[in-house]
Amino acid sequence: MLYMVIESFLPGKEKLIYQRLEEKGRLMPDGVRYINSWVERDLSKCYQVMECDSEENLLAWMRNWDDLMKFEIIPVLTSEEAKQKVMAS
Repeated sequence: MLYMVIESFLPGKEKLIYQRLEEKGRLMPDGVRYINSWVERDLSKCYQVMECDSEENLLAWMRNWDDLMKFEIIPVLTSEEAKQKVMAS
């Protein structure tokens, strides 16, 4: 499944986020795959698309970062998947 993950950086933690990323990588468990991400210009939020087999694996990944940011998880479909779903009904 695909998920849009909205990461809200905790105030003053931006540098620590990028330091951890540089030192330890994304800290993703098996079964979680990073697709792409975009960061707001004020560096307060990151919008990230992730793919994973189970939401449990996604939650395990988030626990590696929850001291530096808060998360919102939105299950999403690709545009093509949405089209197929609509046309099949």
